[in-house]
Amino acid sequence: MKDFKIIRPDEAMRPSIQDKIDNLNKPKGSLGVLEELAMQVCLIHQTLTPSLAHPCHLLLGGDHGIEREGVSVSPREVTWQQMINFTHGGGGVNMFCRQHGFKLRIVDVGVDYDLSAVPGIIHRKIARGTRNFLYEPAMTEEEFDKAIEIGTSLVDDCIAEGCRVLSIGEMGIGNTSPSSIWMSLFCNIPLDECIGAGAGLDTPGIRHKREVLHLAVERFTAQGVTAQGVTAQGVRNDVTSEISHAFLTPCAVLRYFGGFEMIAAIGAMLRAAEQHLIILVDGFIMTACALAACRLYPAAQSYMVFGHCGDESGHRRMLDAMGAKPLLSLGLRLGEGTGALCAFPILDSAVRMMNEMNNFDHAGITRYF
Repeated sequence: MKDFKIIRPDEAMRPSIQDKIDNLNKPKGSLGVLEELAMQVCLIHQTLTPSLAHPCHLLLGGDHGIEREGVSVSPREVTWQQMINFTHGGGGVNMFCRQHGFKLRIVDVGVDYDLSAVPGIIHRKIARGTRNFLYEPAMTEEEFDKAIEIGTSLVDDCIAEGCRVLSIGEMGIGNTSPSSIWMSLFCNIPLDECIGAGAGLDTPGIRHKREVLHLAVERFTAQGVTAQGVTAQGVRNDVTSEISHAFLTPCAVLRYFGGFEMIAAIGAMLRAAEQHLIILVDGFIMTACALAACRLYPAAQSYMVFGHCGDESGHRRMLDAMGAKPLLSLGLRLGEGTGALCAFPILDSAVRMMNEMNNFDHAGITRYF
């Protein structure tokens, strides 16, 4: 896998940032979360006058082999149909990008359909969907590395245009399944507590999804896809709470269960962190990608702003496991990065506070604390 050089922001500026925040003409601490956000953004950009210039949104599309097992209420053709819809400006992601001034890049990383003739789609297809991880790894090592590189290069394109804040969304039927497994294995949470309805499964559908994902994880661990070739023997149905997670390498887990669009998102997050961009994290699936990115490079979380806690089962627990505080909880479960985009105005308010709000001296107001 590509090597990233990700370091936490230099803390030397913290006292001067705090001094500026405290001297704005307001009671100390009265703008709450906005003050916390302002501190984070100023540290990331290493300035007292941060900017959210040229915000970009990556919409990454890919299909999943596990969808063939009936783990989603939506058929796989919805992926390519929605990708085309996005090019016409008709999706939720289009609306929010227009509203908040984000440049939208629609990227085919692994959709099971020929989109090469569709204008408005960036073509980076690795394959027409991943393999079915119930029976074999979702992708090869070469495909995994390629997906990471695709995410990296997309961020480089954004940076070349002056981008300072990045959000990422996904389109891929079935991608809550790998997200649930990643959450279980990386956070050591029983798998049943990580699996939800996805796009709208009923109770029997959720039961079937649990059975399929349990079997997939059991087969994965039994095959010994672990560090130093260590095998896990005698696994039971509750394997995710019983196996030694110290033996599961992040890359092995990601490659075995992930989608091309998800691995590309991880590559994008890591490159954005390496280049000191602000990363706006969306809902369940993108939080799972953020979790994976932080398992690879813990310092990457310093650059992440978690936009939204959605309705998917387990999302709150995953955020809690990361110590992340989402800005919004609107009951969204659309994906596409819509929760991150909805949170952008709050981030913008924090930056405007630093750049536009007067201080006590300039305003001629007695400092009363």
